[in-house]
Amino acid sequence: MAATAYPEEPENGSRRIDDELIGLDPEDPETKAFAQHLERQQQVRSGYTVEGYLSDVGDFADSANRLGGHYKLMAAILVLLILLGVTITAWDALVFVFNTFTH
Repeated sequence: MAATAYPEEPENGSRRIDDELIGLDPEDPETKAFAQHLERQQQVRSGYTVEGYLSDVGDFADSANRLGGHYKLMAAILVLLILLGVTITAWDALVFVFNTFTH
């Protein structure tokens, strides 16, 4: 059994939010959604690694899919604008490298 920095916390992450769910029906879909929301809020990840960045992008995509409607459309437009910027930057870099070596 590994020692944690917080020995008073149980090893199961869902136990941290049990106090927030006192008095709520555990089988209710809204309670389950609220518990998932609390778990996402308390999840700690490193934001300075590739895995941290990718998991944040995954969270963004999951949030957009949960919202749906025009929020999902706006998220898709944002992603397309980011991809357009990356494409233009990569094209400019390739043209610069080509021009540098051919002249």
